[in-house]
Amino acid sequence: MNVYDGDKIKTALVSRGWKETPENEADVVILNGCSIRDKAEQKVWSDLGRFAVRWEKERKPVVAVTGCVAQNVGRRMAARFPWVRFISGPRHIGAVPDGLERLLAGESHSGPTGRTEKLFFLDDDPRAFLELPGAPTERVNPWRAFVTIAHGCDNFCSYCIVPYVRGRFVSRSPAEILEEIRMLVADGVIEITLLGQNVNSYGSDFSNGYSFSSLLSEAACTGVRLLRFVTSHPRDFTPDIIEIMAEHGDVICPSINLPVQSGSDRILRMMNRGYTMDHYRSVVSLIRERLPEAGLTTDLIVGHPGETEEDFQHSLDALKEFRFDLVHSAAYSPREGTGAASRNDQVVREVKMERLNEVNRLQSLITREINEGLVGRTFRILLDDVAPRGEGLLQGRTHSDKVVLVEGKEDLLGRFAIVEITGGENWCLAGRILEIGK
Repeated sequence: MNVYDGDKIKTALVSRGWKETPENEADVVILNGCSIRDKAEQKVWSDLGRFAVRWEKERKPVVAVTGCVAQNVGRRMAARFPWVRFISGPRHIGAVPDGLERLLAGESHSGPTGRTEKLFFLDDDPRAFLELPGAPTERVNPWRAFVTIAHGCDNFCSYCIVPYVRGRFVSRSPAEILEEIRMLVADGVIEITLLGQNVNSYGSDFSNGYSFSSLLSEAACTGVRLLRFVTSHPRDFTPDIIEIMAEHGDVICPSINLPVQSGSDRILRMMNRGYTMDHYRSVVSLIRERLPEAGLTTDLIVGHPGETEEDFQHSLDALKEFRFDLVHSAAYSPREGTGAASRNDQVVREVKMERLNEVNRLQSLITREINEGLVGRTFRILLDDVAPRGEGLLQGRTHSDKVVLVEGKEDLLGRFAIVEITGGENWCLAGRILEIGK
């Protein structure tokens, strides 16, 4: 979501004549940050400190903080750092271009306090949204793009700050989404990922019965060659979604992130997740019956307040039972204002970290076994980027969302390749190119 919002902001600024430049030469630096976990928020606080020396010498750069970290603690950041002059929550990214230009145009004018004015665009109305129109044509990756289909969340899970910093759930109009996808395809995008805090809820605020499966079906017919989506909620992952995925299997990739969060029904109730393990089990069973090649990943929290050793063992049992391809694991992080943060049965940090390490050890074994079982198979992948590590390596992903590293030159980027898997590790597959296509 942050990549998408960042690309949208950059596209809007470039269209107005702004130019990207090294940080030490910039008039404006925009930090688009996350507040969902404490660690991500602390990173933004740390980043803000590095502008002090240049600000003292040049009164530059003006720093803008955007995203849900701005909604959550933006006012505090602006009060602490004089160079933080612009704050915009995630539902007001449409205010960024005009706001920054107003700020720079009035740089020499002082407000009533005698200090240069600061601009705040925070989301007081939980259902309001000020969008940036058009598709993000200035992107981090020219072949892959994201499209947000809904904003905010109405689930109010006990541990989650999203409804408070990204607002209540609002679906974008189907026509707007489909037009954005077509614009991206015309701009050379091959793969698109639909984004939402809970994509399965898409359309629940419509009165015409148009749902996420309706959008998936139409999006698969826009000319995009690969279509993915994140993230799903087990309570709302209905059979019609699976049927549309099977019907359009040549376009919709069988990769599903289905956050389990805990293997204990008792903890799931505390989390306000709205499903039981039996329900989760039935959804996974249907996915694997209709989409046997599906890659299934999950999110898991350890150390939620009140979690006992027995509850934790249920989570380990879930990993053994479902054998996920990948688990995004985290130790519970208290977020101010959420239900879980105020509980008096917090799990001590040492126990949380022990449990997190145990989860990671178990899942590493499972992932490696799954990946090693793919050696010798062939897959068609889009070569979409240079590998972050390893000279002369490119990367792509299987339809089931497994990263594959291959040797190849950069002129192959943006093309499909038939790849034979030669090795499997915890986080990726190794392969060799057999054939290059278009």
